[in-house]
Amino acid sequence: MNKKKILKIFLILLFLVILLILFLRFFNENKKNEEINLDISKQNDIESNLIKGISFFSKDKKGNEYILKAEEGEVDLSNDKIIYLKKITAQVVLNNSEDIIIISDFGKYNIENYDTIFSKNVLIKYLDSRISSNYMEFSINKSLMTITNNVIYSNNDNLLKADAVEFNTDTKKVNIFMYNSSEKVKIISKN
Repeated sequence: MNKKKILKIFLILLFLVILLILFLRFFNENKKNEEINLDISKQNDIESNLIKGISFFSKDKKGNEYILKAEEGEVDLSNDKIIYLKKITAQVVLNNSEDIIIISDFGKYNIENYDTIFSKNVLIKYLDSRISSNYMEFSINKSLMTITNNVIYSNNDNLLKADAVEFNTDTKKVNIFMYNSSEKVKIISKN
């Protein structure tokens, strides 16, 4: 074979090898980018259960409304009907009565039945009454608020300390009690 043909074959082979190397590098770069994109999308899936500026509205059969707002909510990964909340303000708009305002640091909201648990620094305002505690359960279907854990009830005239307060939003009836029947609710007159 002559030298020119050998040189041409060598150049063609060299060109093919370089082309193959570039192709393999490009293919590996795309694969790395896909892996990076997959990692990012996995992180986004994990973070996507976080919701900023969340609010809910519901209305019962009697026309009472329940408005719940939170600075942040996080969907429970094992039960997507449950949302954990931070910095909550809720308003219960009752027919033929004044609104009830509820504030708390944390909460747990069920989007299926609207039941809500409020926890830490719970404050309930109704008419001239205020109830503070560290835990409250509210069931819109049962029309019942159950307030426990360091309960202090106050109005213009009195201050009460008790284990629990139950408030029926239909009847407006309030039950204040101690768990141990031998203990009494502490009442302090403000006058």
